[in-house]
Amino acid sequence: MASVNKVILMGNCGRDPEVKYASSGVAMCNISIATSTKRKDKNTGESIEETTWHRVQFYDRLAEIVGEYVKKGSSIYIEGRLKYGKYTDQAGVEKNTCDIVADSIQ
Repeated sequence: MASVNKVILMGNCGRDPEVKYASSGVAMCNISIATSTKRKDKNTGESIEETTWHRVQFYDRLAEIVGEYVKKGSSIYIEGRLKYGKYTDQAGVEKNTCDIVADSIQ
């Protein structure tokens, strides 16, 4: 059976991107994208806006393009895939991560 790991996000960039280069020369860039949804509170009837932050990674030429053209507050559309990972924080506690590795941007 075939499988699909596809993410599409449209939101606003939360901070200016910084392009870094690995020792192998590969360009890397991480940004945060905010997406918002609106809903009505069942009890009061007032509109509530919820914002979700997504961590997005770019590599190679796409990372350089993001570093050059994307700024904090920019509206951005990306397509990519989910990538799960783990790390140990300074207190020795193991934490899980969920990032999006982008393969296209508009």
